[in-house]
Amino acid sequence: METFFYKRNIYLHRITPFIGKPVIKIITGMRRVGKSCFLKQLIAHIQHTYGTDPKNILYIDKESLEFEDIRTYRDLDAFIAESFQEISGKKYVFIDEVQEITKWEKAIASLAKQGNADIYLTGSNAHLFSSELATLLSGRYIEFPMYSLGFDEFLQFRGDKAASREQEFHHFLRFGGLPAIHHFPLEETIIYQYTSAIYNTILLKDIIARHNVRNAPLLENISRFVFDNIGNIFSAKKIADYLKSQRIRVGVETVQKYLAYFIEALVLYKVPRYDLKGKRLLEVREKYYLTDPGMRHALLGYREADISGVLENVVFLELKRRGYQVWVGKHDDSEIDFIATKEREKIYIQVAYLLATPKVVQREFSVLQKIHDNYPKYVLSLDSAFGHDLDGIKRLNIIDFLMQPSLLKA
Repeated sequence: METFFYKRNIYLHRITPFIGKPVIKIITGMRRVGKSCFLKQLIAHIQHTYGTDPKNILYIDKESLEFEDIRTYRDLDAFIAESFQEISGKKYVFIDEVQEITKWEKAIASLAKQGNADIYLTGSNAHLFSSELATLLSGRYIEFPMYSLGFDEFLQFRGDKAASREQEFHHFLRFGGLPAIHHFPLEETIIYQYTSAIYNTILLKDIIARHNVRNAPLLENISRFVFDNIGNIFSAKKIADYLKSQRIRVGVETVQKYLAYFIEALVLYKVPRYDLKGKRLLEVREKYYLTDPGMRHALLGYREADISGVLENVVFLELKRRGYQVWVGKHDDSEIDFIATKEREKIYIQVAYLLATPKVVQREFSVLQKIHDNYPKYVLSLDSAFGHDLDGIKRLNIIDFLMQPSLLKA
């Protein structure tokens, strides 16, 4: 089955208004979330919609040996100039994994200044624009973050193989949302072998090689701790203390540095806590979520007992996919799973596996009842039968939430 034919419409919709406009479009996301396929879909869309001659389109894939000789900004500039030497009219440049080209910003800034090329780039690095060189592009680019498949996309990729919605959601929790898993039977041995290979590639290429990490076993131990504590609040010191208890000596600064490498490679998202009463971001004890929960299970195995943290991860990714900024909330000694904002909208969300007992209901609703403002508040769970909303706090099934974006309305 060719994944290419399944359009990532949510991203196509976001980028379409900027096609042909004098701004660089940069698509960022972890390796294998579908950036390359989306770039090809975008090329096909431009050709079909605007009748663009293929000669006016240049596609450079830095993961292909065909473009191995493009190593620096000078190589890139010369290659683009030669490719378009006798081409007139509007030109389109697509570069996949642009961070593999040294000082790429120089060539792209020069090309953008000429004003006759529409430029699209992908990158697997969260700090793509953090260098001094990136100031060359200041005000000239728009970033489009890309995530692994949402559950609605997962079902589209499953096609006529899909079983019931509940069964497919179980597959989604277990195997994650990397698009290419749909080339294979959804079996643990096969999918986890593939996902493990992606994890190892990111570890070796995007972290160890890029940052010259000498202690690879320590890096893996830190990743195992974080993967095992998705949805829990902890600090770099807690990781260092845990590793010391395992007779692995490591300083807090080293842990922080290695965590930053995973965040930079877009494997992890660090979510700070926001104190609602103090109206400030807290500087310690944050949460971490994975770009793809399936990677966690490939590394640690799937455990039903961990479902609450995995569900949190899924809801977090869906909020990010819908364009929300997300924080973990703190109200006195209580924790709010998510405070999500977008433009003038703000929502509060608690995530639970099942609201099985009055005690669980009290725990999940009580923290939201303490927040005295008029913004919408939700408790999401996998319960199939729901009672009435409580004190204006809405109860939603997680699968319904994932399938119907309109359910969250301010």
